[in-house]
Amino acid sequence: MISWINGDLIELWQTKQKFFILINCQGLGYEIQILESLFLKLKTNQISNKNLTLWIKHIKKEDSDLLFGFTSKKQKNFFIEILSIRGVGSQISMGILNKLSINEIINAIKTQNKKLICSVPGIGQRMSDRLILELKSKFKSEILLIEEQSKDELEIKDPEINNMIEDLQLTLQSLNYKNNEIKTILPIIIKKVDLLAKKENNLSFENLLKLAMNYLDNNSSNLDR
Repeated sequence: MISWINGDLIELWQTKQKFFILINCQGLGYEIQILESLFLKLKTNQISNKNLTLWIKHIKKEDSDLLFGFTSKKQKNFFIEILSIRGVGSQISMGILNKLSINEIINAIKTQNKKLICSVPGIGQRMSDRLILELKSKFKSEILLIEEQSKDELEIKDPEINNMIEDLQLTLQSLNYKNNEIKTILPIIIKKVDLLAKKENNLSFENLLKLAMNYLDNNSSNLDR
């Protein structure tokens, strides 16, 4: 069983709505299906370091071994929880995570937004009902966290920036920063977004990541600067 992998990116390609990479790990080539968001970042060179570490879900079938790669353990665990629901296969699970962010999924479960769930290709009314019912019990703590975040008014109206902040959280988690540290610096980063976008015209995921890491790597007295 493969839990995670670290290696060099050799190739990436798309087959219909499936996105793949080939990673060289100690002389072996591993073909891994990944999410579209990571695929696009690699394709457009938004990630300059082509040495990747991915959390892997290994699915064994009679005629094949399938590997699904994620940039964080949270994404992997979310994929596994969706996959555990009766009638939901690996491609539907990947389709959900390709179409919707984790926060959007949690919000859809919380508000019973069947229309949004049904917007994922391959999901009909019955499956959306089952997903909302079963995932609601699985993600009680995440639903509470979303409610707390909305109370703190950390939400940004621009969906593109929202997704960038969400990716930032997942990336910082994958870099082993603690959740309470990340939560502390997010309001500071969000306040900097307008400055980077309007005054400096320098808003990008890489700049937000560098800014967040600078805050996290400094002592707590620097957080309010």
